[in-house]
Amino acid sequence: GGLSAEPQVAVAVRAMLKSMFEKPGMPLIVEPVAVAGDYALAGWEQGETGGRALLRRKAGNWEIVLCAGDEIREAQALRSAGIPADLAATLSSELAQAESGLSRAKLEKLSSFKGLVRMDQGQHPHQ
Repeated sequence: GGLSAEPQVAVAVRAMLKSMFEKPGMPLIVEPVAVAGDYALAGWEQGETGGRALLRRKAGNWEIVLCAGDEIREAQALRSAGIPADLAATLSSELAQAESGLSRAKLEKLSSFKGLVRMDQGQHPHQ
């Protein structure tokens, strides 16, 4: 494939998010996707809302760690979410690069998510 072909990882992340959140008549747009090691940051939009999702690969499967707006763009926030410092720095700069080509309207939508919502807590079958 040419340079425009997305890495397999980004394709997998996008597919997973779509399978979780896409609804009839409510397509989920996932872009951009930045990846570092077993972690990924994905921007998403659905209807009037948007945000960013932090994902982690575990045993070959991607899972959402948390959803946030602008906070999660910073390496410090990524570190406090449990990401090793070197990967947090890489992920933060990859995301900045990936988002540099987005329109202001799109960036505003990604920023519109308020707060920080953990998604990886308490998802155990025995609860």
